[in-house]
Amino acid sequence: MDTRKTKVFFVLPALNAGGAQRIMSFLSQNMNKDKFDCTLLVIAKAESTDFDVTHANVHYFDKERLLLVARPLFLYLLKHKPDIVMGSIGHVNKLHALYSFFLRKTKFIAREASINSIMSQYNRSTHVTGFVWLFKNYRKFLNRIVCQSEQMAEYMHNDHGIPKDRIHIINNPLTVEAKVKTPLNNKVKQLITVGRLSPEKGHERVLNILSKLDTDWHYTIIGEGNQYEKLMEQIKALHFEDKVTYIKYTSHVSQYLSESDVFIQGSYVEGFPNAVMESCAVGTPVVAFVAPGGTKDIIENGTNGFIANNEEEYLNYLNQALYEKQWDPNTVSKSITDKFEKNIILKKYEALFSETAASK
Repeated sequence: MDTRKTKVFFVLPALNAGGAQRIMSFLSQNMNKDKFDCTLLVIAKAESTDFDVTHANVHYFDKERLLLVARPLFLYLLKHKPDIVMGSIGHVNKLHALYSFFLRKTKFIAREASINSIMSQYNRSTHVTGFVWLFKNYRKFLNRIVCQSEQMAEYMHNDHGIPKDRIHIINNPLTVEAKVKTPLNNKVKQLITVGRLSPEKGHERVLNILSKLDTDWHYTIIGEGNQYEKLMEQIKALHFEDKVTYIKYTSHVSQYLSESDVFIQGSYVEGFPNAVMESCAVGTPVVAFVAPGGTKDIIENGTNGFIANNEEEYLNYLNQALYEKQWDPNTVSKSITDKFEKNIILKKYEALFSETAASK
């Protein structure tokens, strides 16, 4: 009987805040330790992080740029001979595609974070990481692709030509402990958005919709990003200074979500919106727009929120969510925990890694 553990390495540029960092640090510490030997490889220097990695085997390369780690990372993989290497950032996965020509016994898996062709319309990167720009079709050299949603999987097959048998749909796990709230009775309706301040998140159209909301409300925005100045100017132009609270960062997101009546999401495109999932997990419903990505995998119309096709419909749904619909926090929460509870998602990753390691 073969009792050898499958050796899995997770590679990240850094351990700063972010969805990829959350998932990879979680997986590196929670895989079945009887079957998997996991290591978290971090290109950057050790730094403070929002994610607890005290139970992870972490190796830092102390490099500031991906190009500087290309050789030491390759030598590390060559020496330790992992069965599987998994990356979740595009330029890291490009480097893995290059390594795949030389490390023939190692299987490389990429976790896709977004639908790039749509995301690039809102965030045009001028960043070129050394020589890896050459690998335009790098995904074809990777053994497996993990997609966070059905739409992302369709995009990967149709736009990048990845065979369907190499694409695996695994949603993000609910990694926070969500305590379901008791029903609220706020006279001033509390609205909230959690997410980076960037163009694809649609904060501007949410503020425009709120200018038409004929009720007494207060809006909390949590997050940081390059759209901060622009949003502050819009808030001032709409005379919302007393109606909007901005919080750059907090470690008490769940508390703010629990104290809110509705989470409002304005995104034009998403990966798999963790904040939306976490809001529902505590019992706070979500009103969002139709957007490519994982939003529709989370929101069930009328059960834990609404998905609108346009701004007029969004305003109508927001009024329904605040005044007409009687939300049961436990029902809202159960719609999430039944699908995305961490052990459910862990088993999917374990099955993927076992199957990939055994494949030829």
